[in-house]
Amino acid sequence: MERSMRFIQTAKDDQEKWKDKGSLSFKKGTTSDSNVIRINPEIEYQEWIGFGGAFTEAATYTMSKVSETHRSNILRAYYNKEEGLGYTLGRTHINSCDFSLENYTYVENEDTKLETFSIQREQKYVIPFIKDAMKEAEQELTILASPWSPPAWMKTNGEMNNGGKLKAEYRDLWATYYVKYIEAMEKEGIPIWGVSIQNEPEATQTWDSCRYTAEEERDFIKNHLGPIFEANGLHDKKIVIWDHNRDIIVERATTILSDPEAAKYVWGTGNHWYVSEDFENLSMVHEAFPDKHLLFTEGCIEGGVQLGAWHTGERYARNIIGDMNNWLEGFIDWNIVLDENGGPNHVGNYCDAPIIADTKTDEIHYNSSYYYIGHFSKFIKPGAKRIGLTLNNENIAATAFKNNNGEIVLVVLNETELGQSFTVQVEGEYVEVEVERRSIATFII
Repeated sequence: MERSMRFIQTAKDDQEKWKDKGSLSFKKGTTSDSNVIRINPEIEYQEWIGFGGAFTEAATYTMSKVSETHRSNILRAYYNKEEGLGYTLGRTHINSCDFSLENYTYVENEDTKLETFSIQREQKYVIPFIKDAMKEAEQELTILASPWSPPAWMKTNGEMNNGGKLKAEYRDLWATYYVKYIEAMEKEGIPIWGVSIQNEPEATQTWDSCRYTAEEERDFIKNHLGPIFEANGLHDKKIVIWDHNRDIIVERATTILSDPEAAKYVWGTGNHWYVSEDFENLSMVHEAFPDKHLLFTEGCIEGGVQLGAWHTGERYARNIIGDMNNWLEGFIDWNIVLDENGGPNHVGNYCDAPIIADTKTDEIHYNSSYYYIGHFSKFIKPGAKRIGLTLNNENIAATAFKNNNGEIVLVVLNETELGQSFTVQVEGEYVEVEVERRSIATFII
């Protein structure tokens, strides 16, 4: 059967997104073009878990402020497998985060027995939206839960914000807090796939934050969280370390994963995109610890809403491709939706999101980042394997995956001001392609 390649493109100069540009037919033989993307389906790398976004209180509160029609459309836009992005992953926060309406915890006062533990607050906005997302996705979601801060009384600085550390005497109690959260969410019908130890443990933020050195994170897993999960029958829950930027991911992972007593509890390492685009650091972690996994746990455009900006989508694609080509297995965006200010956020740390809901005018804006993510998530399915690809054109970036049904998905990013021509070579066949300036293209072979 003659091989063909479907061509879907989103370009800055074209109003139509995910534009189907038809199919291209391959020619037999080997190209003489020096500008070539060579795909080798026989070489396989990591298996892909999926894409998703964070169910913050801010995002789900914003969703409660729009009309029911818009709410349904946004759910479809993210979670529908046919029309939307096909999201299957998610992230929640244990206690409040910066994208909460205020600081809050799940216990009253200094409850050292956790007798008052309740996730009732999440039942107002977060839990109903997750349930609706699962209904739209027609499946359970793979959800990572991350804490930003323990209750203030458990910390050395006596507050949830501005860093501080977990007091030594509360390490077991804090580990038990994770157990209570998982059990409470699952009682609500929301399975928790895993937890990270701490969101951004190297950062003292003006919002909910808590610091751990690499050694403290290692010892918390080894001596507290791991054994307490085991004792409570949660040995199947995944534990993700780091959950912070790529810049020092190698040092953090090495300290923790080199200790077999800690490493036995750890599924893998989470990374964020702030500060660094040193994608090869992920490969360094993979090569040192090939039995562990790599997950992108947060990234967003900082500094508030940027409606209509094109570079924001390009940043998403550049980071997704860079991480994918260095052994990443899944991608979780930050807030799925924010309001017209890029919030709400209880410390004014406003950001952008792929979908912005103007709660004053009840208008919904789809940013370039939404469409750029879709060039990956709509076509690279959970269970796909990354395959061999070589590229000798520094003007474009690319990655290739093979879905379980055998189709090959090639994604090509062109951030330059010029259109780019190249040849795609697959085994003994090739096809010539041209993509527009400032564009992203997905090719299905």
